[in-house]
Amino acid sequence: MAIAIKNIPLLKEDVAVAFDSKAEAAIAKRSTVKFTKQLAVSAKILEKAKI
Repeated sequence: MAIAIKNIPLLKEDVAVAFDSKAEAAIAKRSTVKFTKQLAVSAKILEKAKI
């Protein structure tokens, strides 16, 4: 018994351009997570515990 080869969906023309522009916008929009508040809280906890 042979297993049928499945087609891989492809984006073509306008859809591909729209997808690419949305991907570029998402990459430019991403941000980093800042843990300064959490570090300050954990430092206070460790200081109080004298560790």
